[in-house]
Amino acid sequence: MSDVILETQSLTKEFKGFTAVSNVTLSVRRGSIHALIGPNGAGKTTCFNLLTKFLEPTSGLIRFNGQDITREKPAEIARRGVIRSRIGLQRKLGTAFHFWRRERSLRQLAARAMELLTEVGLEDLADELTVNLPYGRKRALEIATTLAMEPELMLLDEPTQGMGHEDVDRVTQLIKKVSAG
Repeated sequence: MSDVILETQSLTKEFKGFTAVSNVTLSVRRGSIHALIGPNGAGKTTCFNLLTKFLEPTSGLIRFNGQDITREKPAEIARRGVIRSRIGLQRKLGTAFHFWRRERSLRQLAARAMELLTEVGLEDLADELTVNLPYGRKRALEIATTLAMEPELMLLDEPTQGMGHEDVDRVTQLIKKVSAG
């Protein structure tokens, strides 16, 4: 298996004459942490949306595990294991869109949910409503729900945006822990 999990060649996105992303070539190694850094308006989120296929590139190439995914839909690349932050534990049961299921149909997920909460340091807050969580803890919960999809590649868009120093340190350590495991 190749050391490179995700790569792009000359990735470009234009919107009616405005070039938001221009000739981005990158190579992401398996098991590593990478960051897109730049000022507001530099095209970071647009690039992210290209990588996760929420936008189609104007030109260029995207490969995941050596396979060309440039023209695939977001759901297709999610099935490959490229996961952008989203709620995903129910996916394994096939009940993700069955919102009115009886509670007992979801009980089998409780143990895995607690494992994920423990992994991101939220086990003590398992009974707390998400709306009551501090911002940094909400981001940790977002990472836990992304991990529920068992991603091969996890993409987090601005995971520490709007956080204080304590939460930035907590989420940064969490990201390092997750990438190592």
